[in-house]
Amino acid sequence: MEKGKVAAREPVSVELQAGKEYWWCACGQSKNQPYCDGSHQGTEISPLGFRAEKSGEAWLCMCKQTANPPYCDGSHENIVEETD
Repeated sequence: MEKGKVAAREPVSVELQAGKEYWWCACGQSKNQPYCDGSHQGTEISPLGFRAEKSGEAWLCMCKQTANPPYCDGSHENIVEETD
């Protein structure tokens, strides 16, 4: 599966509501991070719809490299800086 561009190098804390549906941006191009705003149109990457299992704080991935989308798994720690 193709990974999206890095939107940020650390996760973001969000408050989720149990049973509510959310659309996590997987492409990294949304201006409404960590949620989808439709910017993936024209790419091969689609947003991930998910329903919160419980209410409360959750850490959503912003580097778009997680193996456990939409949640952070620490993958941002392994991103190599690109040099010119």
